[in-house]
Formats: sequence, C-alpha cells, structure tokens
Amino acid sequence: MKNLDSIDLAIIDELQRDGRLPVTELAQRVNLTKTPCQMRLQKLENQGYILGYAARINHDRLNKGHIAFVQVTLNDTKSKALQAFNTAVQQISEIEQCHMIAGSFDYLLKIRTADMASYRRVLGEELSALPHVTQTSTFVSMESVKEC
Repeated sequence: MKNLDSIDLAIIDELQRDGRLPVTELAQRVNLTKTPCQMRLQKLENQGYILGYAARINHDRLNKGHIAFVQVTLNDTKSKALQAFNTAVQQISEIEQCHMIAGSFDYLLKIRTADMASYRRVLGEELSALPHVTQTSTFVSMESVKEC
C-alpha cells in the first residue's frame, strides 16, 4: 500500500460500493478530472489492487438464500493433504468461500443452498467426502446483516 495515496484509496472505496460507476462520475466523487482518474484506475488494475468487477446478487431470488458456515477439521495438515482438500473444495459449487484458519479447526466454509434439506445433502454427500475431513460443525445464519 505504500504506492497508494488518499485518492487511490478513495477510488477503491467508491468502486467497492459500485463497480459499474462510470469513470466520469468516479472522477467527480474523488475530485479528479476524467483522464487522471482513468489513468489511476488503469494503474490500480495493472498493479493488482483491483482484480476484477462483479455483480451483487440477490441470492433469495435465485433460491440460494440459506447460508451455513462450516468449521472443518482435517486428520492431516501436511502440504499434500491441504492441497488435496483445497483442490476438492473448488469442485463444490455450493461452497462460496473457503478460508484456512489458525485456531482449533482447519477451515471455515461459507455454503449457500436453497434450504436446510439442500444443505444436508451437500453436507452428507459432498463435504463429508472431501479429502482428510474428520469433523465438521455447522452454524446456520439466521440473518445476513452485512455483505459485500
């Protein structure tokens, strides 16, 4: 972040709120003219600060409103076992996020399904079959208060 100034950070902040913001409006919001704003935006993309742009989705409308967080404990945490788990996780579309955790368990997964019955199927047929999984604990979200 040593290469970023307050304007770069403001550009990133504005784009996190609205990734479809036209450059002219973005420039106004960060107090620049269009060309310098466009150049900074290009620099942020080229330097890897901005990785891409995505739509915010209404998951309820797509029948994917059920969220469960799952703690996963593995029976082996050597590199080969971790890589096998990481690769297998990529194949399960219901897993929206997967984070390796420093703590009393190994991974935290965010899983999106239609309902509890769908989640139980994913848990029983897919999560439990992932390489090296010995234990899971599920926490069901009652309400999403803030999502990015």
